[in-house]
Amino acid sequence: MSIQGLVFSRLTLFPLSLSDSPAATVRPTGTWRVSGGYGDAMCTRWCEERCASVSGGRRRDRGVHHSWLAIALFFSVLWGQVSPQCPDSCHCAWDTATVQCSDAGLQEVPAGIPPDTVSLHLERNYIRNLPESAFSDLVHLRDLYLSHNRIDSLASGALRRLGSELRLLDLSHNLLRQANREEFGSTRAKTRLYHNPWHCDCALQELMETLNLEPETVNGIVCESSVRGAGEGSRWEEPGAQGEHAGQPLVKLLDSGVNFCSLQRKTTDVAMLVTMFVWFFMVIVYVVYYVRQNQAEARRHLEYLKSLPSPIKTPTETDTLSTGF
Repeated sequence: MSIQGLVFSRLTLFPLSLSDSPAATVRPTGTWRVSGGYGDAMCTRWCEERCASVSGGRRRDRGVHHSWLAIALFFSVLWGQVSPQCPDSCHCAWDTATVQCSDAGLQEVPAGIPPDTVSLHLERNYIRNLPESAFSDLVHLRDLYLSHNRIDSLASGALRRLGSELRLLDLSHNLLRQANREEFGSTRAKTRLYHNPWHCDCALQELMETLNLEPETVNGIVCESSVRGAGEGSRWEEPGAQGEHAGQPLVKLLDSGVNFCSLQRKTTDVAMLVTMFVWFFMVIVYVVYYVRQNQAEARRHLEYLKSLPSPIKTPTETDTLSTGF
């Protein structure tokens, strides 16, 4: 029978099954079933080729899928090795580069803070001091929150090593009493220093003139104690005294004309004069004592010489003297 004489008894779509063909196991959905002699042979051959193609494609797809899985696994392992780790007791938000260590019971600045941190929250802990290397690697830090701790001292390089990108420094509600410009460096970040037991002196005054203080909180910088003026006596005579400016906001004192640097210079001048007077007095006392000791030694030596018996001349010495004359 010729191909042109084939009679298609039916043209139907059938599901993914090749049970009618003994040589194939899968029949693609959407093919046409052809009935009649040579047509059945052609259909069987086409189905076999189609099945082989589908199986090969599936194997290729499975191989590609496995390759992508291997690549994903490789990069996940690599990322786990090179990605920064979050410090213990802290929560890190990598999308915003924020490290949250608030209310963690920390007694010191945790180690291992990611170097790309932008915002660092350390408030409400028990941190007492800031070592020099606390923030040395955080060159991208913009916001540093250290409020509600027990910080009473700052290392000379702890804040000076912060990068130029710093825009907020919160040291409020701590135990700071003294600070100077060297400890803060040249930072231009908005700074919060309120609610600390400040001792108002020349160093603190110079620091206030240098920092970019937050205007809303500047009146909270209150002098718990202050340097004593020249009329009040020296500071070391009464170390427990608070001074006449205790309990007053530092900014208002400076605006009213109080100059702690001049008060400190006056106190220093008086102390220097007292020290010089005591030194000269001790020198004079030593010289007088030295002279009197020498005079006493000289008198004792003369008295000793006078107490020695005069030598008795022998007859031989007398004859020798007579012969010589």
